[in-house]
Amino acid sequence: MRPPRSAIDSLLNGTHADPFSLLGVHEGPKGCFARTIIPGAESVEAHDLEGGTLGMLERADDRGLFEGAIRGKRQPVKYHARNAGADWWVTDAYSFGPVLGPIDDLLIAQGSHLRLFDKMGAHLIEHEGANGVHFAVWAPNARRVSVVGDFNDWDGRRHLMRNRQDIGVWEIFIPDIGAWRAYKYEIVGPDGATLPLKADPFAFASEVRPRTASLTGYPGKADWGDEAHLAHWRSVDPRREAISIYEVHAGSWDRSPSNWYLNWDELAERLIPYVVDLGFTHIEFLPVSEHPYDPSWGYQTTGLYAPSARFGEPAGFARFVDGAHRAGISVLVDWVPAHFPTDEHGLARFDGTALYEHEDPRMGHHPDWDTAIYNFGRREVSSFLVNNALFWSEVYHVDGLRVDAVASMLYRDYSREAGAWIPNKDGGRENWEAVEFLRAMNKAVYGQHPGTVTIAEESTAWPGVTLPAHEGGLGFGFKWNMGFMHDTLNYMSRDPVHRRHHHGEITFGLMYAFAENFVLPLSHDEVVHGKGSLLNKMSGDDWQKFANLRAYYALMWGYPGKKLLFMGQEFAQRREWSEARALDWELRGAPAHEGVRNLVRDLNRLYRELPALHARDCESEGFEWLIVDDQANSVFAWMRKAPGAQPVAVIANMTPVAHSGYMVPLGHDGVWKEVLNSDAGDYGGSGVGNLGVVMANDGKAALTLPPLATIMLHYEG
Repeated sequence: MRPPRSAIDSLLNGTHADPFSLLGVHEGPKGCFARTIIPGAESVEAHDLEGGTLGMLERADDRGLFEGAIRGKRQPVKYHARNAGADWWVTDAYSFGPVLGPIDDLLIAQGSHLRLFDKMGAHLIEHEGANGVHFAVWAPNARRVSVVGDFNDWDGRRHLMRNRQDIGVWEIFIPDIGAWRAYKYEIVGPDGATLPLKADPFAFASEVRPRTASLTGYPGKADWGDEAHLAHWRSVDPRREAISIYEVHAGSWDRSPSNWYLNWDELAERLIPYVVDLGFTHIEFLPVSEHPYDPSWGYQTTGLYAPSARFGEPAGFARFVDGAHRAGISVLVDWVPAHFPTDEHGLARFDGTALYEHEDPRMGHHPDWDTAIYNFGRREVSSFLVNNALFWSEVYHVDGLRVDAVASMLYRDYSREAGAWIPNKDGGRENWEAVEFLRAMNKAVYGQHPGTVTIAEESTAWPGVTLPAHEGGLGFGFKWNMGFMHDTLNYMSRDPVHRRHHHGEITFGLMYAFAENFVLPLSHDEVVHGKGSLLNKMSGDDWQKFANLRAYYALMWGYPGKKLLFMGQEFAQRREWSEARALDWELRGAPAHEGVRNLVRDLNRLYRELPALHARDCESEGFEWLIVDDQANSVFAWMRKAPGAQPVAVIANMTPVAHSGYMVPLGHDGVWKEVLNSDAGDYGGSGVGNLGVVMANDGKAALTLPPLATIMLHYEG
């Protein structure tokens, strides 16, 4: 039976709600019937995929509609079209069955699907005998969704998608297209308005900005050689391992001669050996996901599943991670589930409604960044984000996620005035939906990928950030110690004559140093927006600035907690960091700058080699004060310890006055080797020290304390 004229008109206009009900191949009482739209054709003949003839179709409408009975069973077909001596072949997307199945429907509906990235987005597959791309997108409130791209002239009438109404997912398999085809989704919202074209939330690749289309392609790569690296981290407790992180903005660590970005292979060739030489154990990248605006540094993400096209193909990032792993270096990436930008091609009002975000701006708008906030209480949104966390470990083998702006997720009143936020059901400020999402994410990551770590940037005193989720905590592996960073930088910026009055800025942090599993961060946030470089935060003239910085680094490496240093600070970059240029590598030619780099290298080596410095970073048994109250001399001394390891004493003199014969209660008689002195000549210091060795008697030793310096003594017995 022929459909009514109104149905044909809506089909040809691309406005039919269910084109699969009319197009493609359908079985009837008299056999199979085919209907297709091929504009510009004069005649159309149906064939099976092997080329066998199934019958001629008749023109049913001058606008390109052809239909007719065909031989054989219901099957995918292709058409041989002719016009004025020209001919071409079209494989009928509407003759293929769905790719998603009932199990997918069930898991997606429950929000419990942990392999969504295998189902959603664009996948190059073979389906029912044909090669092509399967597209799937969640848009439950849309009237219609079409795939548009360079393969169909961006015409939304050509590939309207099948609506899986129970779960709000639209899908279509388009045969005969391959990798690196540009595409978006044309979505008609519930009010009938056609939205701006939307990029794929699950896109594995994107065009280079300012273009915003998604690209078909394969994520990751097939061949990996990093099993030994992954097996090691699966077998250890990271709290008891040396973790020293080099934080990197991939776009400005170095640049090409034309000031363009290095691709991942070029970065691997330069960055990995550099990090190995300096002794860092981890590279942490600011977000590598696709983002439209360079000065956002990646924190305004529009493509959570796509490594940024700025640095080449997605497989390049996989090769970088593999190369780092083979060299013994772990790779962390910054991850941003707290908010997303409102660019029209992104997630904002994705299907014409507040789908990923809250409708009410008191919950859905972030005042600090003018961005949208995810609706963490919606199971599909939570699942989208949890799957993204799993995706980076599964597909790109990343060793962990540093989760940005966790504090902004935990509190409904974060950065809001009174009356500009909505209390929870108990009248409180806690965002329990975000808490449950974070717990679910951490349980999924640690459960699916042992050896992976998650690190929270959380700046408040929320309890149990690194307590396991099953014990009521958030479930993170580590938390950035923002208090350490803030207090110690304040202290180091003070004139030494005043430091005696601010002694607590060093000692106070040890009151809570073991309340969480901490990372000590000297991150990118401390060297931007007018804050200056770390070197220029130090007090005094140029010599004192370098001495203070060296003393500070040595104190930090001797302090309990894992270490993080932002790129450029290892050689004491003078200028504030800018994402628009490479680091000031020419400074390495100056002895003072290279001296700081030599110090960082030696600190990393000692931190790795001496278990007392790392094996109890997160446990109070690894720390003991030796001198805590010498405000007059601004001297601090403590012991780092670990079972089965010889202890290390850390002594810092934060004044420019050297002390001779300064008594320190080391507790163990015998030889103590001076394994580090931040005032050593090799580091650009004055060379004052203890000639490499100290003898302790009656549990005490008389030390020479260099000016503005930290020394480390290793007990030799």
